Amino acid sequence: MDDYSLDEFRRRWQEELAQAQAPKKRRRPEVAERRARRPEVGSGHGEQASGDPTLAQGLLEGAGRPPTARATRAEGQDVASRSRSPLAREGAGGGEQLVDQLIRDLVSKTWKVIAEDEVLWYRLCQQEGHLPDSSISDYSCWKLIFQECRAKEHMLRTNWKNRKGAVSELEHVPDAVLRDVHSHDGVVIAGYTSGDVRVWDTRTWDYVAPFLESEDEEDEPGMQPNVSFVRINSSLAVAAYEDGFLNIWDLRTGKYPVHRFEHDARIQALALSQDDATVATASAFDVVMLSPNEEGYWQIAAEFEVPKLVQYLEIVPETRRYPVAVAAAGDLMYLLKAEDSARTLLYAHGPPVTCLDVSANQVAFGVQGLGWVYEGSKILVYSLEAGRRLLKLGNVLRDFTCVNLSDSPPNLMVSGNTDGRVRIHDLRSGNIALSLSAHQLRVSAVQMDDWKIVSGGEEGLVSVWDYRTNQKLWEVYSGHPVQHISFSSHSLITANVPYQTVMRNADLDSFTTHRRHRGLIRAYEFAVDQLAFQSPLPVCRSSCDAMATHYYDLALAFPYNHV
Repeated sequence: MDDYSLDEFRRRWQEELAQAQAPKKRRRPEVAERRARRPEVGSGHGEQASGDPTLAQGLLEGAGRPPTARATRAEGQDVASRSRSPLAREGAGGGEQLVDQLIRDLVSKTWKVIAEDEVLWYRLCQQEGHLPDSSISDYSCWKLIFQECRAKEHMLRTNWKNRKGAVSELEHVPDAVLRDVHSHDGVVIAGYTSGDVRVWDTRTWDYVAPFLESEDEEDEPGMQPNVSFVRINSSLAVAAYEDGFLNIWDLRTGKYPVHRFEHDARIQALALSQDDATVATASAFDVVMLSPNEEGYWQIAAEFEVPKLVQYLEIVPETRRYPVAVAAAGDLMYLLKAEDSARTLLYAHGPPVTCLDVSANQVAFGVQGLGWVYEGSKILVYSLEAGRRLLKLGNVLRDFTCVNLSDSPPNLMVSGNTDGRVRIHDLRSGNIALSLSAHQLRVSAVQMDDWKIVSGGEEGLVSVWDYRTNQKLWEVYSGHPVQHISFSSHSLITANVPYQTVMRNADLDSFTTHRRHRGLIRAYEFAVDQLAFQSPLPVCRSSCDAMATHYYDLALAFPYNHV
């Protein structure tokens, strides 16, 4: 309603109120005439009054009454009139208040319609990351869904802070040492010195852990080559072995590999794309990218030669059709594109690279310092599209041991250092936003989200911090060193991967020492009621009907110790 229409509405409303009140204000002629003929006390009609004693007495009594009696009677009539007619009481000002109330009612109805709009609630759920794969037709009341998601999010955050949930120690392969662990969305893969590869789906009740078989079934148990690296995503599992072989499994089809590739030398680095079927390996001075063609047959997508041995290798996410990788070899950093087999040198002739991580458009890597007198250790951030340096972060005395760019919130990055500190870097200003003394020894793994940091150290502690309040929430001993950490909103995976690969004799050492040197994987679940009955991955489905689980107050399940 525009201003002109509102003024016109008020004017007509006031005219109708005035017309309704006009007859009540007009005096009747006979009443006025009767009041005009009424005798007054002390006037010339006093003799007639004295001729009637009763009338004189009444007049005297009337004259002796307080002068406010008639006014009081008039006010009482006015109060009754006001109680009978609110419009007459308020007049023109009351009309304006009623108009304003009417407008407020109209606006409230409009807001009610907006508040019940399913499209708006659906978009709000999508913006906050709730049910990202759902369509608007999946639910009839998105407002209720949004409220339930908010309540679950609050419950999960409370459980994280108070260390409330369930914890499981994933079953270990007997007489073998854990060599490498990786996880994706609650699915864990582990490789052992015995050559065994196991997969757990921690999103289910039973934690089924099948063995992924190799094609060399004629090998005797314990005679298979050691596993060097393992990687997993939503559909693929990959394992690299000491003898240069590479196995690729499709978790949706079975426990036997769909492709097997062989290098002439030991595989030094392994990478698996988290959003598509691309595998990259580094052996000797060669980097090979593997991916399936349109018919589903695996083939070499690109092959590169580098002058030095590769220590770190990552695949850039969200590269669409042609994969892109980043490889660090000593003091050299290469950008490798499978589209035209192009090799771009990003960084050269500087201090050696100590850690590496990539996002969709940036790469971050730590470099050794040249001594405090000359220059400290730093983290360099490069643009993958422009191929140039964007930021130089840190400049601290000790070397950076791990950096996490891909899982960090926008414009933030977290790193770990040999000095035991965890640092949050602001990518807009290039400054260190927060520095936490998190561990006694060097930080070996770190990850952050929008409110917390989880880190693991060589001393074996896993620490959880609320970095908004700069407060440590809790810590737990998980075996030293903690080489792998991965968490989501409702779960946490930690892995102790020993540096020594020689299995100690359980007969000579105590049982505790034996377990400590073979490695350990733990899964923490902070939303037990959300666990699925059966895994969506066929290879991880249970063949039995019995399910077992344990509920723990994690603070009581793992006392603070250093066994």
